Amino acid sequence: MPVNDLQEFLDYVRKNPGKLNYGSAGNGTSHHLAGELFKLQTKTFITHIPYRGAGPALQDLIAGQVDMMFDGMGSSASHIRGGRIKALAVASQRRAPGFADVPTSVEAGGPDYQVSTWYGIWAPKGTPKDITEHMQAEMKKAFAADDIKTQWNGMGAEIPNLYGADFGKFVSSEIKRWAEVVKASGAKLD
Repeated sequence: MPVNDLQEFLDYVRKNPGKLNYGSAGNGTSHHLAGELFKLQTKTFITHIPYRGAGPALQDLIAGQVDMMFDGMGSSASHIRGGRIKALAVASQRRAPGFADVPTSVEAGGPDYQVSTWYGIWAPKGTPKDITEHMQAEMKKAFAADDIKTQWNGMGAEIPNLYGADFGKFVSSEIKRWAEVVKASGAKLD
């Protein structure tokens, strides 16, 4: 793509409506919905190309088979550092750890675009409280370890700090938020 930053990218997309595409890990994935949210917020049109996973989509991005991709830093970090792909912005309020030179969308002149990839650990309903509290304590201990912090920061990730009921509230808010994006964008999730 003949662009060097997010503002140039937005100008290019607006001058070429419908001519660009973005690869995703598949219909209904966070990559797909991140693209749909971006299109809604920027009032642009970019064709969605679903793949069977982030890996194949990323390979085709590197090979120039797709124009762009909305991807998590965990899988893109080494390719950004290696110069195989160009990061235009991160979709968060703060710059990603380990990538101080990549601006946020707002810093780059784009919308207040926020998308995060997150993971959760669940236990079956009815699991005794002492067991879930023990699991949470062990996770907190693991995340406090310097080698884990270094690995997560190297991938541009932040150490999670949501447990128990707070994590449940977060999950509920994410379900509601992304359902609204699906409805507003008309995204096909099949």
